[in-house]
Amino acid sequence: MKNPVCTLFNIKYPIIQAGMIWCSGWELASAVSNAGGLGLIGSGSMYPEVLKEHIQKCKKATNKPFGVNIPLLYPDIDKHIQVTIDEGVKIVFTSAGNPKTWTSKLKEHGITVVHVVSNVKFAIKCQEAGVDAIVAEGFEAGGHNGREETTTLVLIPQVRKAVSIPLIAAGGIGSGSAMAAAFALGADAVQIGSRFVATPESSAHQNFKDAVIHTNEGDTVLTLKQLTPVRLIKNKFYSEVEAAEKRGASKEEIAQILGRARAKKGMFEGDMNEGELEIGQISGAIDSIKPAGEIVEEIMKDFNSTISRLSKLL
Repeated sequence: MKNPVCTLFNIKYPIIQAGMIWCSGWELASAVSNAGGLGLIGSGSMYPEVLKEHIQKCKKATNKPFGVNIPLLYPDIDKHIQVTIDEGVKIVFTSAGNPKTWTSKLKEHGITVVHVVSNVKFAIKCQEAGVDAIVAEGFEAGGHNGREETTTLVLIPQVRKAVSIPLIAAGGIGSGSAMAAAFALGADAVQIGSRFVATPESSAHQNFKDAVIHTNEGDTVLTLKQLTPVRLIKNKFYSEVEAAEKRGASKEEIAQILGRARAKKGMFEGDMNEGELEIGQISGAIDSIKPAGEIVEEIMKDFNSTISRLSKLL
C-alpha cells in the first residue's frame, strides 16, 4: 500500500503502534515493525539509560524502521532527546508539549518528527513548527488526553481541513473497519495503542493485560482533568479521585492523591486496586491476548474486506 505515511516511514502498512508508557518496550516495537507497521518505544516511563538499552535491543530485533515516543511533560527530556540522537533513531513522535521546542533540533539530525495533538489549534501550530506528520487523537484514546473531549469522528475531518501534511488518526481504533473509517474521514494512517497492550510482547503486567480483555463498555473514564486529563479503567484509585473531585478538592489535593509512580504501580507492577490503569474505550471490544504480528495482519485483512464490502454498496 502506497500512501504518504508509508512513504514517510518506509513501512509496508499504515499502522503505527502507540508509544505507551509501561507497555511499549523494544519487544513490542520490534514485533510491530517486523510485521510491517511502525513500532514505537514509549520513553515516558524510562530513565535515559533504560531508553538507550531499549533502542539498542530494538535495533538487534528488527532491521525495519522503528521510532521513539517522547512525552515532553516528563523530566529529563533533554537527555531522552540526546540518547535518541546518539543512538541514530530516525523517527520521533513527540506529545504533551510544544512542538516548537525540539522539532528543529531533531530535524537537524535527520530525524522525522511527528507530534500528537487533540485539537485543530495545535495541529496548525505543529505544521507551522515544521513537523513531518501529525497524530490527531480523539478523546476515546487511553492515557493522556485532550481537555476538549473531541471524538475521533469529529476531530479527524477538522484537522484534515486545517493542515496539508500527513495525518495519522488515533483514539478508539482497534480494527480494520475502524481504520477504514479513519481513512474515509481524511487520515493517511492510524495509530493504535490499547489493542497492542493485550499482546505477549507488551511490557505491561499480566494482571493489567487480563484487566483490559475483561473491560466492558463504560468501564473507562476520562479523569484527573484538574491535572492532566487521562482515561483510566475504573478501580479503587479512580473512586478516590472521583470522590475528591465531587467534594471540590483542590488541584494540590488531587495531586497528593495521585502521588508518584501510580501508573507504574498499576500497569507495570500489576496492582489493580491502587494503580493508575490507562487504557482506551476500545478496550471494551478487546477480548483476547494475541501476538502483535497477528494483530497487524488481522487489522489489514479486516481493512481490505471492509473496503471491498463498502465498494459493493455503491
